[in-house]
Amino acid sequence: MLVAFKTDAYADIIMFGDVAQQLLKMTGHSGTVPSAIQADDVPAALERLKRSLEVGKISGAAQSGGDTAAQGRDNDNEVSLAYRALPLIELLTAAAKKHRDVMWDKL
Repeated sequence: MLVAFKTDAYADIIMFGDVAQQLLKMTGHSGTVPSAIQADDVPAALERLKRSLEVGKISGAAQSGGDTAAQGRDNDNEVSLAYRALPLIELLTAAAKKHRDVMWDKL
């Protein structure tokens, strides 16, 4: 499944469904597709997403014993969730600045 995110403040973005749902849950949303976040709730959702991603980085480093170089060698072909979240963070940031709703649906 693919998920398309839309807002009047930014270009549409498309993500794999499992990643999109995981990121949506990190915003405090249920992860339901299709759905939306109203403009008034976008800033809080963005902050929760950023905070969750930061906590994930810290706990990931703690689990690997803090050796990020060794962790990087083990996951050379793996794209981090924080990196995959960048387009959604940019979309939510733009929506928050222009006070716009964010919607998403299956493709």
